[in-house]
Amino acid sequence: MGVRKISLYVKRKILHFTDFWSDIKNIEDILLKPERTNVLAWMVILAELILNVFIINTVSYTEIDWNAYMQEVEGFLKGDFNYTNLKGDTGPLVYPAGFVYIFAAFYYLTGHGQNIQMAQYIFMAIYIINLALVFRVYAKAKKVPPYMLLFMSVTSYRVHSIFVLRLFNDPMAVCLFFVSLNLFLDNRWSLGSLFYSLAVSVKMNILLFAPALLLAYLATQGILGTVRQLSICALVQIVLALPFLLTDPVSYIKNSFNFGRVFYHKWTVNWRFIPEETFVDKYFHIGLLVLHLCVLLLFVKYWWRCLTSYAKLRKTGISVSSQLLILPLFCANFIGMAFSRSLHYQFYVWYFYTLPYLVWTTPFSAKIKSLERCRECYAPSRHWPDFTMPLGSAYPVEGKLPLNQIGLKR
Repeated sequence: MGVRKISLYVKRKILHFTDFWSDIKNIEDILLKPERTNVLAWMVILAELILNVFIINTVSYTEIDWNAYMQEVEGFLKGDFNYTNLKGDTGPLVYPAGFVYIFAAFYYLTGHGQNIQMAQYIFMAIYIINLALVFRVYAKAKKVPPYMLLFMSVTSYRVHSIFVLRLFNDPMAVCLFFVSLNLFLDNRWSLGSLFYSLAVSVKMNILLFAPALLLAYLATQGILGTVRQLSICALVQIVLALPFLLTDPVSYIKNSFNFGRVFYHKWTVNWRFIPEETFVDKYFHIGLLVLHLCVLLLFVKYWWRCLTSYAKLRKTGISVSSQLLILPLFCANFIGMAFSRSLHYQFYVWYFYTLPYLVWTTPFSAKIKSLERCRECYAPSRHWPDFTMPLGSAYPVEGKLPLNQIGLKR
């Protein structure tokens, strides 16, 4: 009888160990297998809901641009449609019309911009929606191991700060872009073009995706379809800008799409190692533009091959074919940022969510890829002493160009 009890006890322990090992294997699959991305994505989003509420209620808000945004849209709400007159504490309004309408809504939702905590919860909602959209793109691509979702969310202090502690407009533009990308991946091109144009109407940095998107239109829609999609993009811009165009078209176009605008050297985190007199020189600006175009041309042939293959494979229902659309778009944006004369810290979100994908498209080992992502998440910030700047945030984008783009070309 005693032997039988011992035997049953040993069997139970073996079964428990087997179940435990199975659970461990499941955890390993959830963390490492791209096809299990959705499982971890939902866990992370749930954790982010709790984390963002905690941040809003325990970490101090820092005023940078929010009051200026509210002052700029206040003039519009009072009936002034002349962009020359729409100003805030930080200067004139320099964003397209979509920004004005969206932040005018925020103006009312936050009691004329005075209820900062309400604004923070609005931006928390934008953050969660954006995160869900980003995760959906990664789940469709099945390219990046799910554990990288943690580096794209809960571990990044900077991104949480940009969204819920600083209330910049960049997150809104990025969120609208990811809406459009999801629609493109779902083969809903016209609606995707509408949301892409809406994103551009908030901040024109979204145009950095445009070279690859134009090729995507040509590869998937043909010439007539491309004309249709471009017409949708243009129509959105015209309709949104109409009150301002009818009042003073020159002022609107000059202020909202000013490609020659020069930022202060002291605030930039791109090309900061360049002396200020060179940084503000127009020839440096022209040189960067020429280099930008040259690098784009180097990639066009590769992107076209990807996108024409995508146009054929998407009809077969092969889910991983989405990789062929995502890569050119993310790559075009990254190249554009590398050759942007000035980038501020809030511009970090322009490429933050695309980097894991770009890094995992290179032939480098998983260890190097993970190390690069850690370095990106935890590189020194402006709050560190000035002597750290050349080692960290002084070259956050142009410093990555050789590693990422050479790897992509390989």
